[in-house]
Amino acid sequence: MRVVASAVVLSFFFAQASLASEGPQPAPLPPPIPVARDVPFNGQITLDVDASNLSQRIYRVRESIPVQAAGPMVLLYPQWETASHAPTASVAGLTGLTVVSNGRPLKWERDTVNMFAFHVDVPADAKALDVSFQYLSPFSLRQGAVVMTASTVTVPWQNVVLYPAGWFTRNIPVSARVTLPNGFASATALESNPGDASGFRTTSLETLVDSPVYASRHVGRYALARKGEAPVTLNVFADDERRIAIKSAQLDALRAMVQQAGKVFPKRHYRHYDFLLALDNALPGPGGSEQAQSSTDTLPPDYFAGDERDLINADLLAHEFVHSWNGRYRQPADLWTADFNTPARGSLLWVYEGQTEFWGRVLAARSGLRTKQETLDALAVGAAQVLAQKGRTWKSLQDSTNDAIITAGGRSTSWRDWQRREDYYGEGVFLWLAVDAEIREQTHEVKGIDDFARDFFAGGAEGDLSTRTYAFADVCAALNRVAPLDWAGFLRKRLDTHDPTIVLNGIEREGYRLVFDGTPSDYSRANELDSGASDFSSAIGFTIGKGGVIRSVAWEGPAFKAGLAPGIKIDAINGKPYSFESLAALLRNRSPAPLKLTWSVDGETMSTTLHASGPLQYAHLARLGSAPDRLGELLAPR
Repeated sequence: MRVVASAVVLSFFFAQASLASEGPQPAPLPPPIPVARDVPFNGQITLDVDASNLSQRIYRVRESIPVQAAGPMVLLYPQWETASHAPTASVAGLTGLTVVSNGRPLKWERDTVNMFAFHVDVPADAKALDVSFQYLSPFSLRQGAVVMTASTVTVPWQNVVLYPAGWFTRNIPVSARVTLPNGFASATALESNPGDASGFRTTSLETLVDSPVYASRHVGRYALARKGEAPVTLNVFADDERRIAIKSAQLDALRAMVQQAGKVFPKRHYRHYDFLLALDNALPGPGGSEQAQSSTDTLPPDYFAGDERDLINADLLAHEFVHSWNGRYRQPADLWTADFNTPARGSLLWVYEGQTEFWGRVLAARSGLRTKQETLDALAVGAAQVLAQKGRTWKSLQDSTNDAIITAGGRSTSWRDWQRREDYYGEGVFLWLAVDAEIREQTHEVKGIDDFARDFFAGGAEGDLSTRTYAFADVCAALNRVAPLDWAGFLRKRLDTHDPTIVLNGIEREGYRLVFDGTPSDYSRANELDSGASDFSSAIGFTIGKGGVIRSVAWEGPAFKAGLAPGIKIDAINGKPYSFESLAALLRNRSPAPLKLTWSVDGETMSTTLHASGPLQYAHLARLGSAPDRLGELLAPR
């Protein structure tokens, strides 16, 4: 049946639909920020950063920005930091902003929605905007990411630059210079201006932000590449000259790592590469951030000078070096953005970070940064952590690729194994182990994951820094060129699964199985020391730090069922004061007796009985005698 409505009825209907309720209506949003366009930028920004104020940690910035057109203009302060994959930058440190043209101050207004955007009305006679501001480095990690300490000065360019909205950052030329404290020596991937030790050759804003400066009074420089190859330099910054001295065995292993990386990734896309390694407890770390021709890394002050090797961070430099290929040269299409304020997406972080973590482990073993046994022990600890991720029942590895954004700005997780957090790193290692096993099986041991890497990261010329993006289909296509298979189905099964045995089946296909016993490996001990917590998870489901304060509780584990939570302080066990030794002794029994715990939280003291699920155990990998030792072959030097 066909119905024709009258004009009066329709008018009444639309009037009602346009205003469905009584009450306030939203205020209009400010004008949209111009989107980045791939168009030329006329002229170049000049940027002068004074980073010499060590005592107050104040960076003083002056820049001149060529005017492209009179009228409304938006200046942006970078929000999305490349290596963090999230809007982790803070605009709180930008202070004292002034904008001047032809000697006349111009009014600026911060966007009322986007705190990183500043609106300026540019007069008709303006040729350039003279901008000045200060960037205030936090004094402690509680205030934010520290970038200057008493002994180390870093210049993260994203903290000390404003740029005009509307252009790809690769199209904006910048001529930058920096003033450092007297007596400080520096290193950076940027090329210096001849005759000007403080200035750098003009480069794009994209490259500038990808090339931070590190400086200190004491700098050790070590060549890691062979003669005739693109230079690779380890620059070590410390507060004491003795700390920058590196033992010959350590140097040999780092040089071997560079050579082993060259065999996995034979095309060097960097012209030169600089490790910028600060030995400084006051900087965020231990950890690192990747750039195309450098990495910024932080390790403890006695990393090289100490008697004990740091097993946990032994693969840090290998991980960051691999990022020159995996992450900077090849980058997921949805993670690449045209400027530093456009939101990125991380659906392929299991490739970007997961495969990089995989290669970091492999290269550490191939070069001697870790022994084969230490690497097996590291994999065992990682596999046990994967098994313990209760959150997999509701949250897949694929969904975990959103965690960089979910936890941006230092947001922590109270229940780590239930909420999950960036598991594409550790769990990604086992996904790529499964890929290696599948390739070997499909090709009858003729090919392995090295063949995939040589294919996927090839292309371009030596020294070609151009980024090449990829999608999920491109990963599958490259794998298919090595070993024909339904790789999309293979990968999706592991990315979307809620079954941990699927995640870990690559270990057995590589010739090993996960086993547990009462003896911790050196890596297990180092892992506890690094985390600052004793791990009783296998028996009672919690880790505990100094003073008996619980650090983490396993979801639905024995401690969880007894009502315990992170932050609770264990005062006594079976009526005796808590100590690590006494608790460990009780849990080494084959059938631990119930534990009566006295604990306190928020000024209240309580008690509960905790039933252990079994004795305290530690993870190891054991050979499957009948299977080929594919993992051993993978870890062997090339």
